[in-house]
Amino acid sequence: MKKLIVGVMGGGEGASPEVCEMAYKLGGLIADQGWVLLNGGWGVGVMDASARGAKERNGLTVGILPDRNTEFASPYIDIPILTGMGDGRNFINILSSDIVVALPGRSGTISEIALALKNGKNVILLNFPLGDLFVEYQKAGIMVSVNKPEEVITTIKRLCHLDQEQEEDTLV
Repeated sequence: MKKLIVGVMGGGEGASPEVCEMAYKLGGLIADQGWVLLNGGWGVGVMDASARGAKERNGLTVGILPDRNTEFASPYIDIPILTGMGDGRNFINILSSDIVVALPGRSGTISEIALALKNGKNVILLNFPLGDLFVEYQKAGIMVSVNKPEEVITTIKRLCHLDQEQEEDTLV
């Protein structure tokens, strides 16, 4: 059975310690579920923190790097994918994710949210208020806002209908 790939997007060098702590906790919770964590692969900010959280809980991590080498890759990335595409790698981040979680970031993170929504991916905003930006997607339930990493897991299960699948597995 295919493992769920959770794309975790967010700020790099400018990410606050509080945002990195949320990303770290989220990475661990994703690993606890047996899901794969995918992010931008760099050793800074949300990318490094979420990968570290997953690795410390024996999770599998994939990093979609903008470079042609692993010089700036997080040491917590198991599978570095070199693209040489710069910001174009954001498209690969999104298309390779089954669901996208966005933590506070800047224009790169907002571009990933837009790409996810444009490509029909559900987006969970973790403590990342965007105001009226993308309001139509919020009204449609495709983009959901939560405040805690634990709420992300519950929301992923609901949006991906995983609770129902787990119940069916138990009944068989």
